[in-house]
Amino acid sequence: MGEHLALDAGGVLAVLVLVAALLYVSMAVRRRLFARGGGTVECSLRELPREGGAPGVWRLGIGRYKGDALHWHRVFEFRSRPRQVIHRRGLVVSNRRDPDPEEAGGLLPDVSIIEVRDGDLTVELAMGAEALTGFLAWLEAAPPGFPVDLRPPE
Repeated sequence: MGEHLALDAGGVLAVLVLVAALLYVSMAVRRRLFARGGGTVECSLRELPREGGAPGVWRLGIGRYKGDALHWHRVFEFRSRPRQVIHRRGLVVSNRRDPDPEEAGGLLPDVSIIEVRDGDLTVELAMGAEALTGFLAWLEAAPPGFPVDLRPPE
């Protein structure tokens, strides 16, 4: 009886390991497919409340430039549609800062944080130096007549 129980427990453990491996592989393939198209950057995002309150939690993601919008996808997710879409038209970049010591542990190393407002949506994006330079170049490369507001850091 104990031998059959051990075999059942071993089978369940093997299935769990297999499922975890399949999840890992599928996320890696998804990430590679995003990167294959070009125009992708690693960036964390958190939403800021409209009026007071605590900001949301930082979420690791991949930003993908698609025309005049930045599509942001969470890394640990299977959804193909973006979680956030940040439009270049009318975008306001209002602040740039380094992470606070308590939030730096949850972010990639050597990132800068920018506050971005797109209509009613206000978020912070945490990006490395190269990704931030690319983001700002993307904003500045907007066609004539696109209102983009890049305010200097305070």
